[in-house]
Order: sequence, then C-alpha cells, then structure tokens
Amino acid sequence: MPSLFAALLLVTLMPAGAAQAADNLAEAEAPTMPAILTLREQAALRDAWLGERLEKVVPALMRAHGVDMWVLIAREYAEDPVVATMLDARSMHARRRTILVFFDPGEGQPVERLTVSRYGLAGLFTPVWQPESQPDQWQRLAEVIAERDPQTIALNISGQTALADGLTHSQHEAFVAALPEAYRARIVPATSLAIGWLETRIPAEMEAYPGIVRIAHAIIAEALSDAVITPGTTKAEDVQWWMREKVSALGLKVWFHPSLAIFRAGQDAELSGDAVIEPGDMLWTDFGITYLGLNTDTQHLAYVLKPGEDDAPDGLKAGLAANNAVQDALTDQFRTGRSGNGLLSLARARAISEGHQPSIYSHPIGYHGHGAGPAIGFWDDQNPTPAGEYPLRANTAWSIELAVTRVVPEWGDQPVSFRTEEDAFFDGERVSYLDGRQSAFHLIRGASNTPVAEPIMTEALPAAE
Repeated sequence: MPSLFAALLLVTLMPAGAAQAADNLAEAEAPTMPAILTLREQAALRDAWLGERLEKVVPALMRAHGVDMWVLIAREYAEDPVVATMLDARSMHARRRTILVFFDPGEGQPVERLTVSRYGLAGLFTPVWQPESQPDQWQRLAEVIAERDPQTIALNISGQTALADGLTHSQHEAFVAALPEAYRARIVPATSLAIGWLETRIPAEMEAYPGIVRIAHAIIAEALSDAVITPGTTKAEDVQWWMREKVSALGLKVWFHPSLAIFRAGQDAELSGDAVIEPGDMLWTDFGITYLGLNTDTQHLAYVLKPGEDDAPDGLKAGLAANNAVQDALTDQFRTGRSGNGLLSLARARAISEGHQPSIYSHPIGYHGHGAGPAIGFWDDQNPTPAGEYPLRANTAWSIELAVTRVVPEWGDQPVSFRTEEDAFFDGERVSYLDGRQSAFHLIRGASNTPVAEPIMTEALPAAE
C-alpha cells in the first residue's frame, strides 16, 4: 500500500498545465481523468483528514462560540448529518446508538473527545461506557456530563437548517429525561458548531478537491462529445444514463441523477427524456459526484454543430460570455462576514447595471452537495431569505450557480437561459475556481462534419491468366 503522502500525490495529480488553466479561469478543453485511489487508500486519506479536523476545527469552533460541551447523538439508519462526517472510514455508520461528546475544560487544555458507546472509532474518540458495569447508556451519558459540569450543552437542534437538526425527537426526549434537572437549562442549539464544522475545509482537503472536480469535468467532457452522442440518434436520457454508468464503473457515486436538457431554435420549452439530440441544439447538463467524502456540482453547455459549422453561433457564445460576466459580478462581492442576502443584492445590482438579466442561486458545497452555510439566492426566489442570513466564512467551498437570459439573433431573437455551475474555494480574500470554469462550448461534431477520406489508390494487379 502506498504511504499516505503517496496517496495524496495520486489524488491531486493533475495533467500538465492544469494549474495554469485554473489560474487563467478557463477549464481545460479535454480534461484528463486523474487516477482513482483504491478504497484502502481512500480510507487512509479520509481518516487522516478527520483526525486533523477533530483536532483543529472542533476546538476552534467551540471556543469561538463559547460552548464548553457539544453532545451528538445518532441512531443506526437515522444518521445525524454531522455525526455521519465524524465517523472513521471503517465505522461508516452509527452502531445502534452512537453518542459523541466534546468537552473543553478551558485554561488552554485540549478538548476531550469521548464516545458513550462500546467502540472507540479508530482511536479518534475515547470510549467511556462499559455496558457490563452500567447497562443504561443514557444514565452513563448523564454521569459523564455531571462529572465535567459544563455551563453550556450544545445539541444538534435547529429550525434554520436540516444539517444542524440531526437529533431526533425521541432521542432528545430520552436525553433530557436522563439529564439532571440542573443541567437542562444549559442546553443550547449547536447550529453554529454544526454549520461551522460542515462548511470549513482544511488545507489537506483543498489540495485534493481540484482533482475531484477534474474527474467530474472529464466525465462531462466525454459525455458531451462524439464519443457518446450521435446526432439524430442519441436521446437526452441516453446521455444521463451513460454518465451514471461511467461513474459506477469508476467505483464512485453520483449524489443526484444527472440532468440533460436540449434547447432548440423554435422551441420555447427545453426538451428532455426521449427527445433526440439534433444538429443545431444547445445542450445543458447538471452533474455531481461524491469522492473522498466531498461533492462536486457542475453545469455545462454544449453545442451540436450543423453541417459546415466549426463553432457555435455568435449569439450562443455571447450568452455564455454574459454568464461568465455575472459569475465575476458575484465572486467579486465575496467578503468574510457578509451575509448571503447581502452578497446576492450586490451581485444582482452590478449584473443588471451591466445590462444582464441574471438569476443567481449559488450555495456552499463540501460534505453535502447543497452544503452548510449561507444560501445566495434561489432559482425561484431572488429576494432575501432566512437561509441567506448566515454570514460568509473563510475556507469554504462553493458552487457558483447562476443563469443569464439572453436573446439569440440566429434563433430569431429567441430568449434562451444560459445556466452554468462551477465549484470554487473562498479563502477569505478571493474566490478561485477549483478546476477552471467553462468559457467555451463543448462541441459535438457529428458524422456529417467528419471529413470524407480520400480513396486509397493502389497499383492494379495483373489480370489472372
């Protein structure tokens, strides 16, 4: 088995020029697929990340928010979204009932990591329950709390976001019933801790994330090419299922079924399902994979060339360029502490002042495809929302997702929605695309654009006698 360092090199290996392409914003035209780690290598890498996160991220969050104890409770098949990200690669799921306890004794001492369960979770948590001496798991948890006498006990209960609302009603009732009455008033929501844990990306994760996004880009580039699409024959749903099969063959997963829609001159509504792809169509896909516990979310555009064409029409290219301009209007407004609603308002104002018709609906990404943190608009609501009140934080990953509506002269001034989505990282100062962004259409040339080969001339054989 390769060392952990070697495994990290494998997952971050990028083709020559990829880093330069990312710096220049433009995504590689024909991205090369990175190597996929074995399951054993993936487990080693993810456990190393988890150990670092538990050691650094949790204490920083608890101290920043003035919480001295955080209790997380999950049952098998009813996973708390946060607990699911704190289990080592071999544990995978809660066992019966898994209880995790973080306690900060203060005065610069290390934060304790305890588990009130039979298992130590790869040594990342210290087991503090022996059922043989105390059969009641709830009573043992109450004892652990009383022994440490915390002033605040944070629980994953939140009306703001499902990702911080993982404690089920029955487990909350059982916990409170077992807790000495004096401690019940000390219970507080752990919303800021849960969101902070889920949204924060550490440097080691960010070294690997570009390679994960490159895998998604490589699959999209192949799907939107002559290797998969035969104009006049291939249906939209054929491409969707090809993407599913490709991901499965790589040993990875999608976190939603891929989308493929057809935009066609003279058609007011987009086509999908059993609609056949034809020359002159603009194609849109929405696609996301999960690898190493991290997610991608990408929307790209393609054009099917007509006979005699070597590029998309200028009107379509102008639409994609307008989309890139709105991306800039959005990412230029990222500021630590600014709310998602504030960011949405500023980005829309700039985009509209530049003559665009934007719809912005960007979101965090990471452990979840639609990740923890502030929403920046919704496709069906461009006004401030409660989900947009949370402030932007540094060291967070984002899906820059938006659309621009623009008329296409070559299509009789038909209005067309140009929708894209690219994954990026906000370091607190600037937004960087993880593997560049699309600035040119994927092109499907089709058999009608394949040059006809000249016949091979051979010397005539002598006639048989």
